[in-house]
Amino acid sequence: MTAPVFAMVNLGCRVNRVECDRIAEQLEAAGFVIGGQSEADAVIVNTCAVTGEAEAKTRKAIRHAANLPHRPVVFATGCVANLFADSLASLAPNVRIVQDKSSVAAQVVEALGGAASYTPASSSMPTPTGRTRPGVKVQDGCDLRCSYCIVWKARGRSTSVPLDQVVEEVSAAIDRNAREVVLTGINLGCYNDDGKHLPDLLEVLLDRTPVDRLRISSIEPQDVDARLVSLMASSDGRIAPYLHMCLQSGSETVLRRMGRVYTAAEFAKRAEAAYAQIPNLAIETDLIVGFPGETDGEFAESYAFCERMGFSHIHTFRYSKRPGTRAAEMEGQVPPAVSAARSDAIRELGERLRKRCADKLVGREDLVVTQTVGGGISGGLFAVTFDTPVPTDRIVPVRIAGATEDATLRAIVL
Repeated sequence: MTAPVFAMVNLGCRVNRVECDRIAEQLEAAGFVIGGQSEADAVIVNTCAVTGEAEAKTRKAIRHAANLPHRPVVFATGCVANLFADSLASLAPNVRIVQDKSSVAAQVVEALGGAASYTPASSSMPTPTGRTRPGVKVQDGCDLRCSYCIVWKARGRSTSVPLDQVVEEVSAAIDRNAREVVLTGINLGCYNDDGKHLPDLLEVLLDRTPVDRLRISSIEPQDVDARLVSLMASSDGRIAPYLHMCLQSGSETVLRRMGRVYTAAEFAKRAEAAYAQIPNLAIETDLIVGFPGETDGEFAESYAFCERMGFSHIHTFRYSKRPGTRAAEMEGQVPPAVSAARSDAIRELGERLRKRCADKLVGREDLVVTQTVGGGISGGLFAVTFDTPVPTDRIVPVRIAGATEDATLRAIVL
């Protein structure tokens, strides 16, 4: 009997990607085969509600999958499914809403008639979806209430995965030949398992697993404290020299309207302390432009702050009005053309800063996780090309010999 085929469609954040990997692992263990939508018996769409554009892409993806000629069963899960279940269900008769992500795989198996007669395929890949740096979700939900955000409504209050379970999941990833494991969460710095916080978790993982490198995904600025920075600095490269600190705006007045719990000055103090202690550190950020009431002066303040911080990458978002949030009711909604121009300016700045960061690495040594025989990913999350072929799924020491115009690093394998 031919095993059923499933396809994954992921929209949104790193946590969504990790959740997709988990669902795929469960389905492969049940004997299902991952493939493309054109051949899939089931299509799983992990939705995103962070912006209006993301929600529109969600609906488009569901319609596309549901209207394929062979009419697969479409399972919609994730933030949009939690917020607007009835609306998504009405898109097509073959759409099913699954609000509990942990039950997606089971519902797929049930819908396609069980999997008792299928033989699970063996795989040594770090993830079934082909990514070489698997993520482990250690935290979900958020207790903050930023004025522009609707995700907390979809994800609920902050919860943390028990520390021992995280150890097991990281160990399992290593058994599948992972050399780098990415710790993810909606608000990662809120990790708390019976009084054990993120630095405690990192210490335990370094002690109890042979993981070559851990990477912290996005984290709020207030959680980048002295203990975390010290641990990263003393880890001998086993914690990647990388932070994704979520800024959102470099303007003090805009941050207050956003309801963020730090000031730009506090962000700068923590970032500068981290730069001073961690060699080769790269700091990325998120930035929202066109927030309600954002004046030309406030945007200029934010632009100058980003330039001062020297970010290695800036993920730029135009403010998206989300019904049900405080910001949606604020006066001074910025015209789309103004937001677009500001977004373009930040993107140009981000490209220039990234090239500057890459140039600073020339002549330095780094550790690279190989993703192809010709290249991989550096500690600071830069793409790297090698001077000689190297097997995939390895972590190798290199010396950075140069940087291209698009900030790709050229490296000599040591």
